[in-house]
Amino acid sequence: MRSISKYEPVIERQTRFLPIRGVKYCINEWGDKDAPLLFYLHGWADTGSSFQFVADALGPHWRIIAPDWRGFGRSTCNSKAYWFPDYLADLHKLLGIYSDGVPVTIIGHSMGANVACLYAGVLPERVRSIINIEGFGLPASDPTDAPLRYRKWLKASEATPVFKSYPNFASLAVKIRKRNPGLSEEQADFVAREWASDIDGTVRLQADPMHKLPTATLYRRAEATACWRNISARMLLVCGGKSPFADQLSNFEATLNSPSRSCTLPEVGHMIHFEAPEGLAREIEAFLK
Repeated sequence: MRSISKYEPVIERQTRFLPIRGVKYCINEWGDKDAPLLFYLHGWADTGSSFQFVADALGPHWRIIAPDWRGFGRSTCNSKAYWFPDYLADLHKLLGIYSDGVPVTIIGHSMGANVACLYAGVLPERVRSIINIEGFGLPASDPTDAPLRYRKWLKASEATPVFKSYPNFASLAVKIRKRNPGLSEEQADFVAREWASDIDGTVRLQADPMHKLPTATLYRRAEATACWRNISARMLLVCGGKSPFADQLSNFEATLNSPSRSCTLPEVGHMIHFEAPEGLAREIEAFLK
């Protein structure tokens, strides 16, 4: 297999580990410590470190803090299950470390954006502005589905879930690029090495397989909407023109009482920070300035 050139970051990333609520959290940091502060919250099965391409496009004028969520990337967590409110509590602790008492700006992607919006509705005084990248909630659930959901959860809990492994980083990079064709070979290789590690000659994702278990309870959109309506932070909503979630943007925006505007980046899918980092960076800076 031919060799692939290594992606060379423009802005150097620093990594530190912090104890947060019983978890050894990996925190990725870019930029000068005196620069304006941005928090980035990644989506499910991603890592904070994969925001590198956007950090490079933003340049050194921002200080970016991007945690690997519990049980993802280099953040360790041995858990039997993952409870969504834990992400809010982890974020609250993290903000207290980096920006105690000062309202913050949060960039969130997918699951990370949903965490950010719930948090901003629960504690609106802590969040100044939000860049919401495709975190528009889930469809409302039907309460009559509860028995089947609990049954599914019980059955799934009887076995230990697994993530697929790969013979090498190149094969994982091929899969990543197939799902995100806007990535270069060098970028896909970079993401593969951030997402996974080589363990005894087998490349395995750095993610706790317990994340794959279904949740026992149904998604309650009405409760999420109540939180969204309590947001006071101004918000930028970003979606990809080829994303399956693009049609959800208007419904989410209609729930907000806070000032917001939206933009669509054409020719990209859900992983906008992979396929259009420069375009995303331009939208972020235009919104914040």
